[in-house]
Amino acid sequence: MNTPYIVGVTGGIGSGKTTVTHQFLRLGIDVVDADECARAVVKPDSPVLNDIRAAFGSSVFTANGELDRAVLRSLIFSDEQAKLRLNEIMHPAIRTEILERLTHASSPYVILAAPLLLENKLDVLCHRILVVDVPESVQIERTVARDHVPESQVRAIMAAQIDRKARLARAHDIIDNTQPVSALVELVAALHQQYLAFAKSK
Repeated sequence: MNTPYIVGVTGGIGSGKTTVTHQFLRLGIDVVDADECARAVVKPDSPVLNDIRAAFGSSVFTANGELDRAVLRSLIFSDEQAKLRLNEIMHPAIRTEILERLTHASSPYVILAAPLLLENKLDVLCHRILVVDVPESVQIERTVARDHVPESQVRAIMAAQIDRKARLARAHDIIDNTQPVSALVELVAALHQQYLAFAKSK
């Protein structure tokens, strides 16, 4: 089985993780995105989707049978038991999907991008952790503008994530993502050279 050198990329909501991972993609590095894996396991007629329907009923589905993410998100943020039940259903399937994609990566090292990398203990799969960081005020401002949601909802999501100080304490590398994109490109290029060297000597 292929066991690539894995760099976990994480950060709080609105920190700009996707902007950073796109830079690695441009350098030819495979990116396994945990959010994409989460979407993949709830394809129509998938076992996971059927389990969600059995647990939560048709209210969390759209008229055409797709998962209504907004309704489900609202439910799990207002009901801790519902959140635990959803995690029990989804996390094993997502982890399997992530592992499958990691083992098929073909670049010298691979990025595992996950908002809840530390919270869901996906860091145990990684050789190194890169945290994309911005102040909490910037997280709120960016997320409200991007997702058109109230600030209270953003704060609730942030409260469900590991706090900024604890996240930074777990990082091997940190990118300050309040800088212009030109600076970000240089930072990622420098980290890329480091990761190539680490992967080579793994």
